[in-house]
Amino acid sequence: MSVIDKTETARFTTKGQVVIPLRLRKQFEIEDGTKVVVQATPEGILLKPVTAALIKRGRGIVTRRPGGRPLAEDWAEHRRQERELEERHAR
Repeated sequence: MSVIDKTETARFTTKGQVVIPLRLRKQFEIEDGTKVVVQATPEGILLKPVTAALIKRGRGIVTRRPGGRPLAEDWAEHRRQERELEERHAR
């Protein structure tokens, strides 16, 4: 059975909380305290769990480019250049 084969329903509480069905929590390795990214889409609200397995798979992907300096350094340099441009245009 694929991820999208079965539709399930849930209800929001008065606090805006929603309980994800057990089958889906197991399928996506959602445990107590799992954080979730909430995103508005044209189709509705998308919930993306940030699980330990997801973090482990992604660890190291964006920390360094092959043969290059860490992306954090590139990002800091980019932000510095953006600030300089904004300051020039503000004058």
